[in-house]
Amino acid sequence: MEPYIHKVRYYECDRMGVTHHSNYVRMMEEARIDLLDRLGYGFERMEADGIVSPVIAIDVQYRKSTTFQDEVAISLKLLEMSALKFKFGYTMTVRGQVVCTAESTHCFLREGRPVSFAQCYPELAKKLQQD
Repeated sequence: MEPYIHKVRYYECDRMGVTHHSNYVRMMEEARIDLLDRLGYGFERMEADGIVSPVIAIDVQYRKSTTFQDEVAISLKLLEMSALKFKFGYTMTVRGQVVCTAESTHCFLREGRPVSFAQCYPELAKKLQQD
């Protein structure tokens, strides 16, 4: 699947002119939302079904700075899936150079209780495992 593209905005940069580190986590969320939308299972659909997907762990490695107007290509891949959680891997590049790698782990809840993602969305689970 094609990477998600995020163009760095001026307000995302700090006084040194580089993208503030916290914005990479936001870019990761944008890429996840975009992926699920492209697969036909957007957050709106899940939330209408009563499912929420909180982040339970995150790990980010900053490799190179980005700046205003850089186009960050974010490739997203499912790394692990269990009955109650999954982990995504992210590779962010600018002009072919890796600027950041990261992982995020998520669970699924309905009314505050854990639910099996694969049981709720078997077609989506299969699509994610194919990529």
